[in-house]
Amino acid sequence: MPFFSQVATFEQLWPTIENALEDVFRSGKFSHGQQVGQLETALTHYTGARHVIGVNSGTDALVLLLRACGLRPGDGVLVPAYSFFATASAVVLAGGHPEFVDIDPRTHAMDPAALDAAVTPRSRFVMPVHLFHTMADMAAIGAVARRHGLTVVEDSAEAIGMRRHGVHAGLHGAGGVLSFFPSKTLGALGDAGAVLTDDPQVADTVAALRHHGRTGRTLNDFPAISTESALPGVNSKMDDIQAAVLLAKLTVLEEQIARRAELAAAYTARLRDVPGIVRLPRTTAERPDDRDVHYVYLIETEHRDALVAHLDGQGIGTEVYYPLPLPHQPAFAHLGHRPGAFPHAEAAARRAVALPFHPDLDPGDLDRVCDTIGSFLATTRTTA
Repeated sequence: MPFFSQVATFEQLWPTIENALEDVFRSGKFSHGQQVGQLETALTHYTGARHVIGVNSGTDALVLLLRACGLRPGDGVLVPAYSFFATASAVVLAGGHPEFVDIDPRTHAMDPAALDAAVTPRSRFVMPVHLFHTMADMAAIGAVARRHGLTVVEDSAEAIGMRRHGVHAGLHGAGGVLSFFPSKTLGALGDAGAVLTDDPQVADTVAALRHHGRTGRTLNDFPAISTESALPGVNSKMDDIQAAVLLAKLTVLEEQIARRAELAAAYTARLRDVPGIVRLPRTTAERPDDRDVHYVYLIETEHRDALVAHLDGQGIGTEVYYPLPLPHQPAFAHLGHRPGAFPHAEAAARRAVALPFHPDLDPGDLDRVCDTIGSFLATTRTTA
């Protein structure tokens, strides 16, 4: 049983995808073309963003967003201590300095109280991450940011469909991003990403930076970008093949989000009373216009590593999110963070594991996962 699969989804959508790919092949425009423009428009309607700019990956989206928002070399960017490596590496690639903040153990997102205490004289940005199924507390984080004069950008790579107070993830500050890595809620056949923003200047700058500094789609459109100084662009255009796939999958996105909610509820019902599980996902939606979206289904147990090995032996795939907190990654060893400095992030890194979870998952497979977890943890508890 794989951790992730989209075979059934692609079988359902293949006629639509095949027609769109034929359009791409006939056009002879394989990058930065008509399909990309159509996807950008479709995503503005879906998210409510005024501007969506397609790029090569979610990581590139973060780098270009930070640069477009005015990050200067050495600026401090406050990020959660528990996230995928790209959250912090994007800061470095954009020229900034990552400053780590502990998480709220209930949501795995940046803790606003810890953020307030972590601000330094060099801090200029705060970049919360919306992990797994729910958004960070953007109201509280926004209040801290205003108090300290910080620019808010969102690592909303996992958060398509998530909303607070009716506002889509990525639109609670200067901008946000989406990742379309294949396993994401809206996934392509390879890497792709996008920047979301309501700021036309940020949008124009990202659009130019993704295309070597050009403001148009031809070799003639090459004026310099004027900010405090010219910003060199990169090659981070989205492929039309990926855009065509994403346009097809966007038509069933709401259906798949609903399926994910059903699977998450089924997992919770089966695992709620299992001894040995420390934490299950919990909703943070408080209003009718709030929405959580389950990207993965994450549990925490003190027996994580043994459980992962047991599930693997039974042919059940899992993913460990994330085995090492960002401050303790070798790339950031020079910052000198000691074990214990980020207790909630360190606990999650030790205990968290994601279970098989995708719209194609069969209910019988879900039952098998839960039965295997329950019997293993019961045996572990008895022999402990």
